[in-house]
Amino acid sequence: MTPLSILDLVRITEETDARGALNNARDLAIHAESWGYNRIWVAEHHNMASIASAATSIVLAHIAGGTNTIRVGAGGIMLPNHTPYVIAEQFGTLAQLFPGRIDLGLGRAPGTDQMTLRALRRTAESSDQFPQDVLELQGYLAPMTSGQRIEAVPATGTNVPLWILGSSRFGAMLAAELGLPYSFASHFAPQLLHEAIRLYRSHFKPSAQLATPYVMVGVNIIAAQTDEEAQHLATTQQMAFTDMFRGRRSLSQPPISDIENYWSPMEKAQAMSMLACSIIGSAETVGNEMASFIDETGADELIVVSDIYDHTKRLRSFEIIADVSGINSVRPAGASV
Repeated sequence: MTPLSILDLVRITEETDARGALNNARDLAIHAESWGYNRIWVAEHHNMASIASAATSIVLAHIAGGTNTIRVGAGGIMLPNHTPYVIAEQFGTLAQLFPGRIDLGLGRAPGTDQMTLRALRRTAESSDQFPQDVLELQGYLAPMTSGQRIEAVPATGTNVPLWILGSSRFGAMLAAELGLPYSFASHFAPQLLHEAIRLYRSHFKPSAQLATPYVMVGVNIIAAQTDEEAQHLATTQQMAFTDMFRGRRSLSQPPISDIENYWSPMEKAQAMSMLACSIIGSAETVGNEMASFIDETGADELIVVSDIYDHTKRLRSFEIIADVSGINSVRPAGASV
């Protein structure tokens, strides 16, 4: 059975403020734990009106505090925005508070626009140091070594599992070289999915953290009672991508009956290209397409985005996904990765 996990966007909607979005994320995690999901991650985004997870480590503490067994993590921290030392302190603290449950996925992109990058006091060139920053961060999370003069208290010895996130050859090759698990962002950048997985698996070098390659693949899944209802719910995400192309910073919007009147043919082509790894439909449709997707990619784990406006319907989507996949409250085999 392929483990399933959740990437929660912590959406602020036209009816739900930031506090409501954060509480919804915690509520989703509580339900996901009972349904047998392996982990729930949130991502670092800045200057985005509809996403409340900018202070990622604080959001993770809020989520982890409401759960008991599900793994909680960053998917991811955009490391060029930070010093490795500070991230080690933050995630070491989380690991002390919630031992054995914290993941740290690392991305190379800024997760924002250039103007906001300057507000973060970082530059575009910061990403050039990403491989060295990953190694520095890993060192702070490891046990102290002889002669080490700088300690990231209380991170020392927590060995928080690191993941490399990406949608390109670079991330795949770095994860392989460092012997780290790899999560591919095919839920919004699917173009190089198969090539990146092939490169990662063929070049993987075992490490202290991981003996064999492990790939988690992002996929959008929206499940509902019928195919038609699911397609209707999916228009919320389709509008969000369209607004992104327009440079519009809007809140998450309720689904609409005719998406064709919302986007232009070019915007539709752009959005559908980015959303190519999407499964939308009833339980039967979702079950069949999930099985095909797993066979096609050979994914060791799926991380699911279900970007639905109404929280109750989003919960129902994740419950349907759990039902058709066969996961249950017994922790999947991939839990320790």
